[in-house]
Amino acid sequence: MLFDSNYLVIMAVGLVLGLVTQSWIKASYRKWSQVPLATGKSGAEVARGMLDENGLRDVRIEQIGGSLSDNYDPRSRVLNLSSDVYNGRSVAAAGVAAHEAGHAVQHARAYAPAAARQALVPMANIGSQLSWLLIMAGFLLRMGGLVTIGAWVFGGAVLFQIVTLPVELDASHRAVATLSAGLPSEQAAGARSVLNAAAMTYVAAALVAIMQFAYFLGLSRRS
Repeated sequence: MLFDSNYLVIMAVGLVLGLVTQSWIKASYRKWSQVPLATGKSGAEVARGMLDENGLRDVRIEQIGGSLSDNYDPRSRVLNLSSDVYNGRSVAAAGVAAHEAGHAVQHARAYAPAAARQALVPMANIGSQLSWLLIMAGFLLRMGGLVTIGAWVFGGAVLFQIVTLPVELDASHRAVATLSAGLPSEQAAGARSVLNAAAMTYVAAALVAIMQFAYFLGLSRRS
């Protein structure tokens, strides 16, 4: 069968990890969003200060909808902050805002893993969509070679997940380093805990992707 008990185990592991990491980040964010930032700055002001310190005055900061939908767009050089982060004056808001500003700094400094991740976006999009068609077609037609091709195409999405890890960890490191310079140690540690919780979502995604990749390769040998 294409989806046997081994694959169901992988999916179960992915579901559990997803629930655990999402619960962790929500709990951490909720806790530290109730702690006012010692400097009294909003997330937008924290991000603006970090950008300016790194000579990135041309990077715009815009407010967007959603919750924890914050991101940096290197193509338009715009740092998008959700309303709670943009206007928030809490430790959690400062941590998230500084993290996204860290991505802008990576882009400006030509941080190699960030550049590699950006280059892998097309491959990841293709890999996450086309691979399933190839694998299912190969299995139904009993063409192991087609399943193998599908597995390696899926490998593009896996590689993207792996490269994402150092990018996210580095952005958090830059954020905490900046915040530590102007905040009490307890608040800097709080921002770090929020960002560590967020990082675990990427670790979980990469782990599940690797497990799926290994399963698909094994499936190709059985087809």
